[in-house]
Amino acid sequence: MDNPFSAPVFYLETTASTMLDARTLASQNEPHGTVVVADVQEAGRGRIANRPWKAEKGQNLLFTILLRYSGIASIPPALTLRTGLALSLAIEDFAPALKDRLRVKWPNDVMIPPLGKTAGILTEGDGKTVYIGIGVNVGQREFPEDIRNKAASIALALGRTASLEPDSRFRLLEAFLNRLHAELEEPSQQSGNWRERLGERLYMKGQPVRFIPGAAESGRVVEGLLWGIGPGGELLLKGQDGTEPESFITGELEVY
Repeated sequence: MDNPFSAPVFYLETTASTMLDARTLASQNEPHGTVVVADVQEAGRGRIANRPWKAEKGQNLLFTILLRYSGIASIPPALTLRTGLALSLAIEDFAPALKDRLRVKWPNDVMIPPLGKTAGILTEGDGKTVYIGIGVNVGQREFPEDIRNKAASIALALGRTASLEPDSRFRLLEAFLNRLHAELEEPSQQSGNWRERLGERLYMKGQPVRFIPGAAESGRVVEGLLWGIGPGGELLLKGQDGTEPESFITGELEVY
C-alpha cells in the first residue's frame, strides 16, 4: 500500500485497540504518518465514554494514524474536523456515486444523510504526538438494534445491488491517506481555505439544533442555528433571536 507520508502501514487481524497499538509504535520511534489497521478491535471506543465502536470483522475500516509535531503550536488547527473533511473526500473518491453526499458533523463524525453516521474520529495527544483513530462502516449492512436507526455504511448508501469486496476497504485507506497528506502536508490555496470547504459540507449548517456544552451531564442546553466553524474549529451557534453567534469548543450536538 502506498502511504504518501513515507511511513509504514501495519496490519493486524485482531487487536484490542489500534489507538493503543499506535501508542506502542510511537514509543518504538515509528515515524510521522505511521498507520496501524485491524480487521477487529475488541476494545474500540469513541469520543464519549460507554459508546464503543461496534463493527463486524473484516467489513469495515478500523485504523489509527500517528502524527508527530515539534510542539503544540505546530499542530494544525481544527485537526479532527480537517481529518473529517479529508475522510469525506476520500469516501467520495472511493465511491464516486456518493459525490457531494458526505457531510461532516461537528466535532468528529462523518455522515451520509439521511441514512446516518458512517464514520467516527477520535483524536488524542501525547506530548508532541497526535493519534487519530478512525472507524468507517464500509461493507456492513446490519447493525445492533441500539444504533440501527443511527448508523450507515458505504454499502447501504450505494444500494442493495452494490457489491464491495472486503479488501476494497484498503483502497479507501489509501485514498484517505492521500487526502489527509494533501490537507496537512502540502501547502496550497486549497489546504489554506479549509474552513470554507468544511462549511460547504458541514452537517446541519443553517438549521436549528440543540447543543449540550461541555460534559454531557452538564445540564445546560443551547438552542439555535448552526452557523459555522470558527478559525480554531469551534462550533458557532446563532440564537434564533438574531443575536451574534456564540462559540463552543466542547460539547455534544443534537438535532431536531
